[in-house]
Amino acid sequence: MLKTFSMTDIGRKRKANQDYVYSSEQQVGRLPNLFVVADGMGGHNAGDYASRVAVETIVERIADSTEQDPLRVFDMAIQAANARIRKLAEGSPELEGMGTTVVAASCGEGCLFVANVGDSRLYVVNRSRIRQITRDHSWVEEMVRRGGIGREEARNHPDKNIITRAVGAEDTVKADFYTVRLEQGDRILMCTDGLTNMLEDEEIRMILDGARDIVEKAEALVRTANENGGKDNISVILIESLEEG
Repeated sequence: MLKTFSMTDIGRKRKANQDYVYSSEQQVGRLPNLFVVADGMGGHNAGDYASRVAVETIVERIADSTEQDPLRVFDMAIQAANARIRKLAEGSPELEGMGTTVVAASCGEGCLFVANVGDSRLYVVNRSRIRQITRDHSWVEEMVRRGGIGREEARNHPDKNIITRAVGAEDTVKADFYTVRLEQGDRILMCTDGLTNMLEDEEIRMILDGARDIVEKAEALVRTANENGGKDNISVILIESLEEG
């Protein structure tokens, strides 16, 4: 059994919220549960439209799928979302260029299945450490991996918001997939870069350790991101086992 909480906040600088969050502790298709975070991009209303369409399409496809392999289920759903966004953008000039990040997860029997496109993240956190499971598809992350810039420089780089993959950006999209064995006491955090650009990873871990319950933890993360500048929309999903208490 899981205990979850999700929330999204416009932040302090944006005029619209282009993030979209889906959270179900109940079975969706063949998956025991389903959690999705998306961060849209595009002018006017295109970004919030892209994130909503992507998440709704992913949920619909997963609900209808008979595929047993969770990662294969995610892949087919993300491909369907990519195709739908491309088709909508082709038919409407104001939607041209829209796209979205996606990070999706499902957990059961001590295992976590994850898919991601873009720079929204999934972390596994316990009392001693925080691990970023997903890898950002971003220009600065590519530079870090190639040794061109350091991690601290990347955090404050003016081009840190340039992503190298997005759902809807190209005719085909490549997602990354992860299978993670969960230990007792592990908590899962899914979030958009509106959180991670405002808080260091260790700050996130300390907030999660310091708050009393899952609602307070999520609210504290969003509040602190806003206090640190709130430069973007902020979305989080927290997942814990009921044994956490």
